[in-house]
Amino acid sequence: MAEVGEILMSVLSTIRVPKPGDRVHKDECALSFSSPESEGGLYVCMNSFLGFGSQYVDRYHARTGQRAYLHITRIRKTKKEDDNSAGSGHPPKKKPTRLAIGIEGGFDVEQELYEEDVKVVILPDRQEVTSEDLATMPDVVRERVSLSMAGIMAADSVSHALQVQQWDGEVRQESRHAADLKQLDNGVKIPPSGWRCEVCDLQENIWMNLTDGKLLCGRRYFDGSGGNNHALLHFRETGYPIAVKLGTITPDGADVYSYDEDDMVLDSKLPEHLAHFGINMMTMEKTERTMTELEIAVNQRVGEWEVIQESGTTLRPMFGAGLTGMKNLGNSCYLNSVMQVLFTVPDFQNKYVSNIDKIIDEAPSDPTQDFKTQVAKLGYGLLSGEYSKPAPDPGDENGASEPRGDQIGIAPRMFKALVGRGHAEFSTNRQQDAQEFLLHFINMVERNCRSGSNPSEAFRFLVEERIVCQQSQKAKYTQRVDYIVQLPVPMDQATNTEELQEAERRREEGDSSATTVRAQIPFTACMAALSEPEILTDFWSSAVQSKTTATKTTRFASFPDHLVIQIKKFTFGLDWVPKKLDVSIDVPDTLDLSALRATGQQPGEELLPEVAPPPLMTPDVEVKAPVLDDSTVSQLCEMGFPLEACRKAVYYTGNTGIDAAMNWIMSHMDDPDFAAPLVLPGCSSGPGTTPTESLSEEHLATIVSMGFSRDQATKALRATSNVLERAVDWIFSHLDDLESMDVSEGGRSAAESEGGRDPAPPGPRVKDGEGKYELFAFVSHMGTSTMCGHYVCHIKKDQQWVIFNDQKVCASEKPPKDLGYLYFYRRVAE
Repeated sequence: MAEVGEILMSVLSTIRVPKPGDRVHKDECALSFSSPESEGGLYVCMNSFLGFGSQYVDRYHARTGQRAYLHITRIRKTKKEDDNSAGSGHPPKKKPTRLAIGIEGGFDVEQELYEEDVKVVILPDRQEVTSEDLATMPDVVRERVSLSMAGIMAADSVSHALQVQQWDGEVRQESRHAADLKQLDNGVKIPPSGWRCEVCDLQENIWMNLTDGKLLCGRRYFDGSGGNNHALLHFRETGYPIAVKLGTITPDGADVYSYDEDDMVLDSKLPEHLAHFGINMMTMEKTERTMTELEIAVNQRVGEWEVIQESGTTLRPMFGAGLTGMKNLGNSCYLNSVMQVLFTVPDFQNKYVSNIDKIIDEAPSDPTQDFKTQVAKLGYGLLSGEYSKPAPDPGDENGASEPRGDQIGIAPRMFKALVGRGHAEFSTNRQQDAQEFLLHFINMVERNCRSGSNPSEAFRFLVEERIVCQQSQKAKYTQRVDYIVQLPVPMDQATNTEELQEAERRREEGDSSATTVRAQIPFTACMAALSEPEILTDFWSSAVQSKTTATKTTRFASFPDHLVIQIKKFTFGLDWVPKKLDVSIDVPDTLDLSALRATGQQPGEELLPEVAPPPLMTPDVEVKAPVLDDSTVSQLCEMGFPLEACRKAVYYTGNTGIDAAMNWIMSHMDDPDFAAPLVLPGCSSGPGTTPTESLSEEHLATIVSMGFSRDQATKALRATSNVLERAVDWIFSHLDDLESMDVSEGGRSAAESEGGRDPAPPGPRVKDGEGKYELFAFVSHMGTSTMCGHYVCHIKKDQQWVIFNDQKVCASEKPPKDLGYLYFYRRVAE
């Protein structure tokens, strides 16, 4: 022991005690998904506080020279040890009260109990030092090492700290109207039961306005259930802001809604406000489901939740390489489903998994913050099969029972924290839109693959838009890059219209036994809606120098190796409330898009002149402001969006109407300049012009990585006030101009290209081939909107459909291909 004591003395200067702000990784290896529960446990460096599994700690030691590690192992207690004297049998599961998974009040996740063993290990010989051994060592060694051990064990792990920061969106805030709410002294007293809507006599979903005591029905839900919106209409007429749902009042509280704040709220003076209308809160009993309970019930309704998860059949669990489940970290199923699909794409496998050893060797000093390392770690975890093992059954001591569908799987905590960092939504525990996350992740891949292979090119394709002026019959061609085909859902093309009308009639009559009827939409109708010409009114034609009508046709200028199709199920109602279309679409296993190939300029077809619209003029000064549709701008402002964002939405959609402008807003809400003033291309955002020095190097590098020269990227950013998204759109609209650009500042012009060869045409690097595809995966969503519910994915592995439902991985019996949200196709090999 004296020898070990001497070694500890020699490395004592490298042993640190964690301070506030230090990131302590004691739950997960930085380079793998090893944890203290894994075989071999976890080694936490007592200097950097990074954690490493047994297979990586030697490599970290060889690279850094750090020798002292805290070795943490945890062993799951047997069922008998868990129970002690608690009696036998399982307690009944609590019903969920919050729309989340794995958090207090959410969908239950069983917690395990462990025995923990902690000791210091000295590398490279892995000499062990226990707390008892420290007692025999010199005071200076004992104190320093003991403080470090205690500090590491007492510190919140990084993953725990992130969970505390992340908010699941269900915590209600105090209403700003509650403290000073005015209540009318109108003598209204509310009976303890027998409530009816004062307008339509509905007896369910009744809300009492806390200002005047009016009893009115609540909102109508997307599926036709709920009320008839009379409480909402009353607020719009009177401005009385707060209502309470009768039947949810108990001594502990009630459902209170603020129409002015458009959210469920808390009312700290609720007992006083209820007493004003004769209601004694302390004697009330709950007789109706709360709004959260109703939302959970809708999310779990038979017909979608059950069908998509294939809950009605016994599914065969699957284990092995490429069949690894992912733990739900609290509404992270959107991330789990998308990443499972992406790592079935060869481009992502080759970029990250095949090169994992090289990536780890080249990782920075803190690999937990390195994008390439964490993506490679996730991909290897999913594909290797190392974590694709049955989860232990808490009641099975000898492991003799049949394997369950649940797996040990992997928990992508570091990955989720890294890709969500700084993002207003993906950094939280709230449910998100899988399509938005897919684009967010592809954008991160683009930024991190400026040199070398770029796996996102597997999805990248060019779209050609052909606009024909109906007055002059002259055309304009533009190209833009895209990654997802958004397929519209023409509800008027449903093949079961009579059934839908009958179901709606029965719901309006209050028939509670009426079954949900789903609209049957032919896939061919969706494709026809995508490809049919769009009518543009108020199109400014450079040929006739005035506004006129035009048609816009969209076609594929290239076909990617892998095609993603999004079914546009999420839309807005007439009141701009988000809703989900409950539809069934006969999505085919094979797809031939050859007929949608762009043809470019036709023989004899004249192009519209490249002339900008004339600026407005006053007698003394030129006005820079564009001509905008004021009524559209006003409508958008009334919805609560910033004025400048509304002006940009109308401008960049060419005054083509409220729907196009709204789509632009929803697509650009996360832009850093979303609410910045509108600056026209070619105009200055301030005194003088945008100098090269002020252009973002990151934006320049991103555009260059897409195959353009630095000068071309500079010109695009200058023309669009240094806004990356607009610069990319601009560059695809000016390819002809860019081809003839002279390269400046030491660059070469086209005539000086190497060896006299023709230069490569400007534009993004896109893969192209036949437009014939086969379906290999789809992501499905259950719930009323992208902000709640659950995602699962189905992937075709060796001709067998497999369902990935977080930690459950099973052979699929009836893949619900008609109910998907995102569909993934790969090109059919010639």
